[in-house]
Amino acid sequence: MPATISSELMEFIKGKPGWVATASKDGVPNVAIKGSLRVLDEGNLVFADLFSLKTRKNLQENPQVAIMVYEESSRKGYMFKGRAEMLDSGPVFTEMKEQIKQRMPQLPPPRYVVKVRVDAIFDQSVGPNAGKQIG
Repeated sequence: MPATISSELMEFIKGKPGWVATASKDGVPNVAIKGSLRVLDEGNLVFADLFSLKTRKNLQENPQVAIMVYEESSRKGYMFKGRAEMLDSGPVFTEMKEQIKQRMPQLPPPRYVVKVRVDAIFDQSVGPNAGKQIG
């Protein structure tokens, strides 16, 4: 059952990059920062693939993903764990492609967009709740 991304978390994510952790089928980890991270709706996050060779290969082999969003000034952070789906067409792909073209026309168009169904959310903020599941 998907976790619900609260309106508070939706606001927190806005404008922040996400560190996306993936692993190969053999369990070799990779982390890549994604400046295109967005909330799609209360159960899904999305980001675009522009230069993600290892992320792409890992997601093809193993769709499990963790995404960390952190704000240094407040020392607040959240981790979203879920299952990724790679999209290379459709409305979500087209909308993300247009957003990137408008905001950063110097970048190449995305090869695909990753839609992540969020299954669990964890508080990663400094303090006594660090590591606790909140969604």
